[in-house]
Amino acid sequence: MRAVARTQSSIAVSADLDHWVLFNASPDILQQIREFPALQPARALRDTAIQAVFLIDAQIDHTTGLYMLREHRQPLELWCHALVREDLMSGNPLFKVLDHYCGVNWHDVPLAGAGFVMDGVPGLRFTALPLISNAPPYSPHRDHPQPGDNVGVTITDTASDKRLFYAPGLGQMEPPVWAAMQAADCVLLDGTLWTDDEMIKLGASKKTSRAMGHLPQSGPGGMLEWLDRLPAGTRKVLIHINNTNPILDEDSAQRQELTRRGVEVAHDGMEIEL
Repeated sequence: MRAVARTQSSIAVSADLDHWVLFNASPDILQQIREFPALQPARALRDTAIQAVFLIDAQIDHTTGLYMLREHRQPLELWCHALVREDLMSGNPLFKVLDHYCGVNWHDVPLAGAGFVMDGVPGLRFTALPLISNAPPYSPHRDHPQPGDNVGVTITDTASDKRLFYAPGLGQMEPPVWAAMQAADCVLLDGTLWTDDEMIKLGASKKTSRAMGHLPQSGPGGMLEWLDRLPAGTRKVLIHINNTNPILDEDSAQRQELTRRGVEVAHDGMEIEL
């Protein structure tokens, strides 16, 4: 087996390489910041180039890193849907804990319209849409998805009109999601599990991939079938990959199939320029 260790899923985006938006704050955020100096320019004590944090959902692997950012010099500019904020005020009261430290300036993420921009983040526009996935176990919406529990987002460079579509949790393909994927120059999509029954066969869970809110890569209606239908010039990258997924083994038949189909596997330090 030939595989490279990875930290948990999180990305940062910028149009000018000076002002960055962090998408999800993984438990490994401190290591990720150390390994990407652009986020820590050291212009002053506790300096940061992170202008805002965008939470896709309220899952632990996407929010725990906020505790590591608690000594921020000013309140965190935090963008998430109201349902995500609700889960992080009650079931997992992260917002309340941060109020004892840097605090949070919360911004609601709209799910309609032409998108939005963020103060202090030049050159980027963000357009979010609801995804059918699953809320965390501490949410009242667990196993009963509500629009906003989980979102995908198109990030547009306003100068070039280049677009990236990001959806690390995607349990079911819907027309608006498919349209956003087709319009993007690059898609960064849910690569959690290879088969729908992967976790059941391994004895790691009693739920299928789809029940957990993740479209498996293989099988009828799986992610690979959709990726095959994208325009030829679209860059296709899988992210948020579970440690049970055989695509992490670079010598596996599954990884070879991805290569044949022109699908990449995200890794720490990966840079995508559009």
